[in-house]
Amino acid sequence: MYLQMPAELAGGYKSRAQQTRVVSEAWGQENLYCPNCPSECLARSEPNTEAIDFVCPECRHPFQLKSQSRPISNRILDAGYQPMYRAIVSDRRPNLFLLHYEEAAWEVVDVLLVPRFVFSLSCIEARKPLALSAERHGWVGCNIVLARIPPDARVPLVTNGVIVSPATVRERFRRLQPLEKLGHEARGWTLDVLNVLRALGRKEFTLAEVYARGEELQRLHPQNRYVEAKIRQQLQRLRDLGFVEFLGRGAYRLR
Repeated sequence: MYLQMPAELAGGYKSRAQQTRVVSEAWGQENLYCPNCPSECLARSEPNTEAIDFVCPECRHPFQLKSQSRPISNRILDAGYQPMYRAIVSDRRPNLFLLHYEEAAWEVVDVLLVPRFVFSLSCIEARKPLALSAERHGWVGCNIVLARIPPDARVPLVTNGVIVSPATVRERFRRLQPLEKLGHEARGWTLDVLNVLRALGRKEFTLAEVYARGEELQRLHPQNRYVEAKIRQQLQRLRDLGFVEFLGRGAYRLR
């Protein structure tokens, strides 16, 4: 992987957004690889394919690339709320690469992979509808709230200009793949509880401490009235997935 982007491709475009798209997609075609299989490259998707920029030529996993000169923040601007909602519910959301580059040098600083099977309805939020004066008045966009996706479910390829080995990337991706078998609702609960555990800030914790964060989970899942039962269920699931170890008598340890 090379971190220098092909800046010469930006010369034919005036808009920074167009320059970023052309340069970053060309860089991605030469440097991104599939985390799901041994393929060392990704193929460009067909022109005008909605939300999909690359496809693995071997396993056919789809990928979207979002690039920006600002550091990756807790909220990522995305397209329409309803299309995103439907994509998550129907498991059609592609894997997402987030790319942060240094503007003056056109050099990659960070690349973060958010696998498609860690998206849940909890991690998207609707933006305010466009004003009546707007051309598409009433249209509702959305944000991807990275803070609601546990750190375990975000896979770095490049961090502060340091390249992570493909073997490490694929191992982290593989560890998350059992989530793919869950429906979006069950997956959402599992990831939300894992996020709560990480927010406790320590390796060992008690069931009572997780219960104390029940209101937070209730806000994310307002239709469920049995939050404590759900917490116990998700702790068992996280144990089966290898994220949590039971110590006995209501005590647990994060792995």
